[in-house]
Amino acid sequence: MAGWLRQDLPCDQRDRNGKRLQDRYSVRCAPHVIGVLADATPWLRDSIENELNSANDNPIIDAEGEGVLYGGHFYGGHIAFAMDSMKNAVANLADLLDRQMALLVDSRYNNGLAPNLSGARGPRATINHGLKGLQISASAWAAEALKLTMPASAFSRSTECHNQDKVSMGTIAARDSLRVRELTEQVAAAMLIAVRQGVWLRCRLNRSMAPEATLRNMMEELGADIPVIEEDRKLEPELRLMLERIRGRSWKLYE
Repeated sequence: MAGWLRQDLPCDQRDRNGKRLQDRYSVRCAPHVIGVLADATPWLRDSIENELNSANDNPIIDAEGEGVLYGGHFYGGHIAFAMDSMKNAVANLADLLDRQMALLVDSRYNNGLAPNLSGARGPRATINHGLKGLQISASAWAAEALKLTMPASAFSRSTECHNQDKVSMGTIAARDSLRVRELTEQVAAAMLIAVRQGVWLRCRLNRSMAPEATLRNMMEELGADIPVIEEDRKLEPELRLMLERIRGRSWKLYE
């Protein structure tokens, strides 16, 4: 995972951190946070596909043996566990992106960029808020995603006169997982807008700065969709477009 990030974000500058001894965890430990989901995805998929291809009828009718088999494989414990695990790993990505965005918009930590990445200058700088509203929204989405990580499978309820006295709660876990994914996509869309704005501001501050080819190509693609933000404007159109790009896999993903 670290190699993948290094490949996408090459940098020949030796002293990248300036006076900082080391980067904050949301930057330095990004490969480890992302890596949890990347490493978990194969076994999650195996578990889900195994359950999808299994028989969960009750009873199972054995036509050849002329028997009726009563069982309990309708219990969705494996799916519930997979969904609870997946939503946890995905929500951690939302939290990671939210923390990175918080650093990016804060002039105390963004190494000379404007507060809230505002592109306004001169007398109008004081009446523009830049990405303040977007960052607040992203933080709220991340908070909702994190709230949904409570494992649904731990909240079994007894019903049907205690016949169904231990249930998987797999459907709720799956719905939670879907919502967490949607919220994380929204945070990622917001972060793409922030990164595009931040790189543009950095280049404006340092005219001689030229991003490496991989980053430059990505910024050019984002620039075609996201005009720079010099004056405050609604960002919903760009957010919706970024969601379309993410869901349509417009960019090469980690494999």
